[in-house]
Amino acid sequence: MDTGHHSYRLFSRSDFSAFWALFTDNLVNLIVLSGICRFVFGMPGEIVFGRIVPGAAVAIIAGVAVYVWLAKRTAERTGRDVTALPYGISTPVMFVYLFGVIGPIYWATEDPVLAWQVGIGAGFIGGIVAAAGALVGPWLKRVTPRAGMLGTLCGIALVFIGTVPLATVFEDPYVGFASMIIILWGLVGRFRLPGNVPAGLLALVAGTAVALALGKAEIDTSNVGLYLPMPYLGDLVAGISHLFANPELFLVLVPVQIYNFIETMNNVESAEAVGDSYPVGLCQVTDGVGTMIGAVFGSPFPTTAYIGHPAYKRMGAHSGYVIGVGTVIPLAAFTGGLALLNGFIPTAAAAPVLVFVALSLITNTAQSVKPAHIAAVTIAMMPHISSFLVTKWNAMMSALAAGGAEGLPALGDPQLTANLLMQGAHYQGHLLLSQGAILTGLIWGAIVADVIDGRFRAAAGFAFAAAVMSAFGVIHAASLQWPTPTPVALGYLMAAAFLAFYPVLHRDETRGRADAPAAGLQPGE
Repeated sequence: MDTGHHSYRLFSRSDFSAFWALFTDNLVNLIVLSGICRFVFGMPGEIVFGRIVPGAAVAIIAGVAVYVWLAKRTAERTGRDVTALPYGISTPVMFVYLFGVIGPIYWATEDPVLAWQVGIGAGFIGGIVAAAGALVGPWLKRVTPRAGMLGTLCGIALVFIGTVPLATVFEDPYVGFASMIIILWGLVGRFRLPGNVPAGLLALVAGTAVALALGKAEIDTSNVGLYLPMPYLGDLVAGISHLFANPELFLVLVPVQIYNFIETMNNVESAEAVGDSYPVGLCQVTDGVGTMIGAVFGSPFPTTAYIGHPAYKRMGAHSGYVIGVGTVIPLAAFTGGLALLNGFIPTAAAAPVLVFVALSLITNTAQSVKPAHIAAVTIAMMPHISSFLVTKWNAMMSALAAGGAEGLPALGDPQLTANLLMQGAHYQGHLLLSQGAILTGLIWGAIVADVIDGRFRAAAGFAFAAAVMSAFGVIHAASLQWPTPTPVALGYLMAAAFLAFYPVLHRDETRGRADAPAAGLQPGE
């Protein structure tokens, strides 16, 4: 339907509720990265609140402008209302940049300024890689089953966006439960709150009020001030120069940015699953360019179209909610307001909003794929559980070392790995699954979906692609490498060969199976 005359309202009443959910999502990321940069990497407030946070705000402004324009154009093209894609700092990639790029530089040099410079250099180059995803993104979207793309997002949502915030709620139950029950009531249950107050706003207010009453929140105005965004070209060049002098950092940078542009592709697919179709290539370019702009203005952290569009679509949002975030976050960043909120709003009060986003994404995925493909969605989620386990095992070992424990073997030590296996902890297998988890989940989800539909050659293509990526170290390896015939790579080749030749040997059976692609798994199959 192409009317060209549809009057699309940028703002709707529902945007107010959606604003508080997306604002909280962005706020949590900014609070977390600010705390880690200040208290773990020793960066002064002048860098964190004077450069990084304003730079991230500039990147958010740039991306929001494009996504609002895309929503308006799509509404006019289709003749119906649409929900703009949510946008902000990529949560999983943020942690990789913190502990895979910025952290190693700081720990090696104890120079927080150099660590920040390398961070923005990595962000700028990473933005180029993310934008380059537009060259292959549309094709990947065409050939990859929806169950694979959405299933791997569900894995991220389950463990990192849902489980971790839920644990935060239970760590501070007075604050967390006060906020959580309101989110469940107003956003999950969709019951009207008194006075039509947005559930996200009421949850933040309730949680913060409890924290203030218990003395767990404070008002700190020491970092409030005017922080106008400025380009830091000299620092950017210094950071890029250091990167090229230490090329091993690219082994972290390139795979994670491949993850980032695939995350964008998957998020665009989740929007299409609920009726809002956006051009994936343009979205990938937007995310890459937004990241580059943020780096020029001082933010190392990549931006992306967020997970969670189905949740905002369900709330009835148009574009006003992202316009609101693109206005309030920069104002707070440029005036030091985010520094004030950093100490004022406890994490446990904001965490339930992320739990809601995770619940919405997983629920919508179950409704948007055919029943037979739930098996594909499920297997696509599993590598992210391994990623979660390995991340927490590493954190545990670091905590033991920081607590003064001596003589600890490193994770991966053969004897420790053997002892863990005897206790039922399959460290080696989880490690392999965790490396490149989003790609691994997508690939296995696609293989299973194609096998269910009888599309064996398509499944073989994904298995062969996994073999090549595994040989180069893109997945199932700690870093990129020259092509190596690893056991996992050879295993993928065996699977690809079987899938490719099976239709030749069983033509009648595969033809019949393909005629009924929607058939579900039956007991004993």
